[in-house]
Amino acid sequence: MRDNDSTSNAALAKAITALCVRNTFLEDLHSGTTPSSKTGDYSDVKIVTPYGEIPWSHVSRISDAEMKRLMKEIVNKVYTFICQKDEPLFIAALLRLGETYAGRWDEPDLLDDFVLPGRRRADNRS
Repeated sequence: MRDNDSTSNAALAKAITALCVRNTFLEDLHSGTTPSSKTGDYSDVKIVTPYGEIPWSHVSRISDAEMKRLMKEIVNKVYTFICQKDEPLFIAALLRLGETYAGRWDEPDLLDDFVLPGRRRADNRS
């Protein structure tokens, strides 16, 4: 069972992810038709170009320009969050809006090795 801080942190993490990452140009990249695969591993899917076929496993799904655009948008939103994190009205609105997108998402896990590999938390609850 999560304590109040863990519950609040989980809600904040999901809100930041939904509003700073998911609701970006990533949505445009995600839209469109997803190929189907009879094998289930997409080894039977190929992209046809004027220069030949490309196996699905070798297709880049995002261009450098798209990645740059996506990262710029995410950095701007995360920066805005960091600059406004001490504003109660901003946080309340972020949590409210985040809940509309991420309310049904799985609860997050606290990663032991994130940023500081090999470092274990003293409190191993998640």
